[in-house]
Amino acid sequence: MKKIYLSLLLVASLYTAQAQNTAFISTPQERLKHADQLFKRYEFVEAVEHYKKLVRGEKTDDYVALQLAESYYHLFNTVESAKWYAKAVELNPNQDAEVFYRYAQMLKASGRYDSSNKIMKKFADLKPEDSRAIDYLQNPDYIPALRSQEALFTFEDSRMNNSQFSDFGGILTTDNILYFASARDESKKKYGWNDQPFLNVYAATYVPDEEKFKDIKPVDELNTKHHDGPTTITADGQTMFFATESFRGGKYEKDKKNRLKKGKVSVYRAKYNGKKWTDIEPLPFNSPDYMVSNPAVTPDGKTLYFASDMPGTVGDMDIWRVDLNEDGTYGTPENMGTIVNTEGRESFPFVSEDGKLIFASNAHKGFGGLDLYMFDLTDPNAKVRNIGDPINTAKDDFHLSYYPEKGIGFLSTNRVGRDDIYKVRPVCVTEMVITVKDQKTGAILKDAQVAILDYDKNIIETRFTDAYGIVRYDTDCNKVFALQVEAEGYESKDVELQKWGNGKYPIDVELRPIEMIVIDKKIILGDIYFEFDKFNITQQGAFELNKLVQILQRNPTMKIKIESHTDNKGSDAYNLKLSDQRAQSTMQYVISKGISPARLQARGYGESSPKVDCGENCTQEQDAINRRSEFLITQE
Repeated sequence: MKKIYLSLLLVASLYTAQAQNTAFISTPQERLKHADQLFKRYEFVEAVEHYKKLVRGEKTDDYVALQLAESYYHLFNTVESAKWYAKAVELNPNQDAEVFYRYAQMLKASGRYDSSNKIMKKFADLKPEDSRAIDYLQNPDYIPALRSQEALFTFEDSRMNNSQFSDFGGILTTDNILYFASARDESKKKYGWNDQPFLNVYAATYVPDEEKFKDIKPVDELNTKHHDGPTTITADGQTMFFATESFRGGKYEKDKKNRLKKGKVSVYRAKYNGKKWTDIEPLPFNSPDYMVSNPAVTPDGKTLYFASDMPGTVGDMDIWRVDLNEDGTYGTPENMGTIVNTEGRESFPFVSEDGKLIFASNAHKGFGGLDLYMFDLTDPNAKVRNIGDPINTAKDDFHLSYYPEKGIGFLSTNRVGRDDIYKVRPVCVTEMVITVKDQKTGAILKDAQVAILDYDKNIIETRFTDAYGIVRYDTDCNKVFALQVEAEGYESKDVELQKWGNGKYPIDVELRPIEMIVIDKKIILGDIYFEFDKFNITQQGAFELNKLVQILQRNPTMKIKIESHTDNKGSDAYNLKLSDQRAQSTMQYVISKGISPARLQARGYGESSPKVDCGENCTQEQDAINRRSEFLITQE
């Protein structure tokens, strides 16, 4: 595919060279040498053609197979790349760990998840300390969970893409000008990586009422004969930061042997004078030794995020940030750390008006290739979240700008075989901000457990309150959810939630300190019910039994007897056995929470002591009430 954005923004160096004469090639050795030279110059399209001429069926050299696999990897031809990685591994099973990782990524990007998992297991065996291996081993079959994740956005064609060449990196200004990078200028020299023209910065006017773009044209004052773009612009429209090549500043390394000029991607700043962009200058932390690319300025104009492989980078490419001072100077670049960055590749940051960092990664759990992720910069306990379907696919989905106040965003993806820009719209989201407090004192409760449940009372996820007693959940609008809240030393609480629309909703949950309620020597809890004909502890049962565990923990000399009962369905003997199994299950659950078996007794009574004596005419509700466990204090 035409993966021009990768050539500009995700590799170590950029090259220009004179055209090569291939008439001198007369032997396989000369062809291999020439193919390797093309590969080193990142001219993968031509390199592939020469490597393919060296293929000799079963006698193909494993080096040639690997070079073909790597070339197709950089061209993001997932099928051919996976095929040649398979051949290279077959010919030489002792490949480097990164070969297996890239092989697994190509399989995943082709939708072959089971095969990808097998190769990832090999990678994890070779490099168990790698964060990508650790993450994989924790949950190798995560794809179904990602697919079932509620969608955050929908998308549609922007109707402004070029049918042949790459368009990507769309950002929208407050006055509805869309800036983006494009290779549509056919008069420009082509780049050997993928045989597409070098990139230019373009601008188009977005007409919201008509949902279309007009006046698409290059921003001439920004463009050079090399790669330029993508961009980011401050909210006031006066300052732009954009990616370009170090050739612009005359900085490059000469490789006389291969007749090459080696440059790096850099970020430059420009000012708008009311008519055009002027005063173009490089950022002070650009360097000939590393890349600085993909700038993204925050809505308040105080921080610039960017991608770089500068010293201190965790993987191939990391997300960094730097303060933008009021006097026009810059702070010291800071790495975003290992929550955001991995030993893989993170790039294409964007910061939305509501403080969400959106970025691309090929190493966080995803569908294949580059996926888009979200990280809440306003939440000290935030985790990286895959944006999910339909935004992410098995292909590369690599840039997303989103404007909550305008209700629109722009996605860059190669899902149809070239880099295109799509419009995205948000799916309605309810943001719950849950604060847990002590009912008597009003004190906030840190590390309280807050589980969110769906309409059928299935636990979706469990989180813990932060130092401010807060937990956040984002859910679909107008759906019914519930909470189960627990904290050490407090009674657990169920909270039924109403349906809400789009927006942020505060929820205060007050927990009552545990005060043991005893009637007739029995500890009173919420009912511990069992399903018909079963003796396993249910989710609701565990929720109540945790209260009993806390009572026993706070009263270390107390001993109890667990008495379990059944409904009257079935024979007396069967029910007696079932109730005893329920009593034993209840006791085992309490023991599993650290309570000594010496403090517990358990006995089943079958149907002999119903709570509701309804004879042969019991309703389903009455049967459920009779299927219970009770707790008798035998020693205080």
